[in-house]
Amino acid sequence: MSNQSFGKEGEQAAEKFLLGQGYKILARNFRTRFGEIDIIAKDGDCLVFAEVKARSGSGYGLPEEAVTAAKQRHLIAASQIYLSQKKMHHFLWRIDVLALTPSRHPRESGDPRQNENGGFEIRHLKNAVSG
Repeated sequence: MSNQSFGKEGEQAAEKFLLGQGYKILARNFRTRFGEIDIIAKDGDCLVFAEVKARSGSGYGLPEEAVTAAKQRHLIAASQIYLSQKKMHHFLWRIDVLALTPSRHPRESGDPRQNENGGFEIRHLKNAVSG
């Protein structure tokens, strides 16, 4: 499986996870000159800009460790562009990170918890980035 298709599977699993938590998805893959926001959602009255990081193994560290200081600055700038374009400055908002790693159980295991998240273990780090 290519890195790109693995990343897409991770984004789909993260979206499904957020929907299961009661979030409403507003946009996917919102591109700006500062980079892309993977998922934009509403959690009650709060806008959530979600960065999805998936890793197939631990060779490069934990997925959330890839959200560097530079990436955090880009996420904040991209979020502000979205708020400006949609005239949503008055909304409460936050930036979350969804860190995904493959489930320890094979997909064929029949484990319903594993199947709910598309074969991934998901750690949802709320308010992971602040400006």
